[in-house]
Amino acid sequence: MPSARSNFLLRSAAILGAIALIPASTAAVTDAESETYKQLDLFMDVFQRVRSSYVEKVDDKTLIKGAIDGMLASLDPHSSYLDARDFSNLRTQTEGNYGGLGLSVTLDEGVVKVIAPTDDTPAARAGIKAGDYITHIDGKLIYGSSLDEAVDKMRGAPGSTVKLTIARAGRDEPLDVTLTRAIIDIKPVKWQVKDNVGVIKIVSFSADTGADVQMAIRSIDKSLGHKPTGYIVDLRSNPGGLLDEAVNVSDAFLDKGEIVSQRGRAKGDNRPYYARPGDDAQGLPVVVLIDAGSASASEIVAGALQDQHRALIMGERSFGKGSVQTLLPLSPDTALRLTTARYYTPSGRSVQEGGIEPDILVPQLSDPDFAKRPRYRESDLRKHLINEAKLDRAELEADTNIDPKFTASAEELKKQGIDDFQLSYALKTIGRLAAPTQVAAAEPAKAPKKK
Repeated sequence: MPSARSNFLLRSAAILGAIALIPASTAAVTDAESETYKQLDLFMDVFQRVRSSYVEKVDDKTLIKGAIDGMLASLDPHSSYLDARDFSNLRTQTEGNYGGLGLSVTLDEGVVKVIAPTDDTPAARAGIKAGDYITHIDGKLIYGSSLDEAVDKMRGAPGSTVKLTIARAGRDEPLDVTLTRAIIDIKPVKWQVKDNVGVIKIVSFSADTGADVQMAIRSIDKSLGHKPTGYIVDLRSNPGGLLDEAVNVSDAFLDKGEIVSQRGRAKGDNRPYYARPGDDAQGLPVVVLIDAGSASASEIVAGALQDQHRALIMGERSFGKGSVQTLLPLSPDTALRLTTARYYTPSGRSVQEGGIEPDILVPQLSDPDFAKRPRYRESDLRKHLINEAKLDRAELEADTNIDPKFTASAEELKKQGIDDFQLSYALKTIGRLAAPTQVAAAEPAKAPKKK
């Protein structure tokens, strides 16, 4: 039986034979293709050498997956191959129900780093924060492990426990945190009324998030019996999700105009998204809260409402992920997640690397580790896409310079009953933005419905 290498060479020879019949006008193309086949031949040489000479036997599937992962890792941090397990996990996460601790993590120089904990999950309740490093799982060092291996060790049966050792900037000693695994049933949208203001917390952009935001607006109006003073849209520590749902959420607060545009490699890949008539919030003041954990779809919403002068953006500079990933199925249970476009806010700016700069920089003073904890963003990722515009690096780090008026300590705020300074400041700002007639409004809410 012919070997894999001989079959490959036979196929290559047949292709090259066909190329020889192509007119000379395409000689440059065929030269490039010939070089490609040489490189593929080199790959097969390495593949065969590893199979036959590596110290331990390695199965072909492992080698090929490693080669695919390496190829995609050379592109950018967000392109990847999804095997059956990864593909299944992605589907369940976008549907909003999965098992685990509620952590978004990445691999940074061989160390597992927390992007953000998800609200109301074991990770968030245990006090794990964005930028934390996970060094040990159940007492075993995980440095140098793959991300999949680390994630597998953190997963387990709901109700079982796992101990994580956390290294946090600004703290001399590591923290040992024991978490109880749970089924993570993500409710992407939560709402409450505080001081006559509707507060809408968006945890993730999964299926139906846009419809849930519209429902939240109606529920707030119904609970009050009239329209509120305004709305706060809380996107802090929201790692993003589905592009269409980011468009739908933005649309709930806009009556017209562009929301976002995506631009790909080919001209045909360019696509703008527009708001439909009807502002569910009926023009009332809107404040959007963001922080360094607000990424991707969160930045689309913040950028659209900022550029359309529809909302005041408050908090910290966002994560800076301005690329679009397309899921390309390879089989019924595997897929390629490939970066295919960049997205741009209505004014034409890319948030890649730079993120969304808030209109009002407000530190989270109620977090005692705020000043010491470094911010982890897209620009810190290896192989990240470079912003086409020339970014002012000094400006990007301006969010580390806290306004002198923000001087209260976490302990002082706690004594005042303030456990979320950014939200408290946003509530006061809404009050200043609203007209007196809006504060005392008592007319029944008649929010337009978009169809």
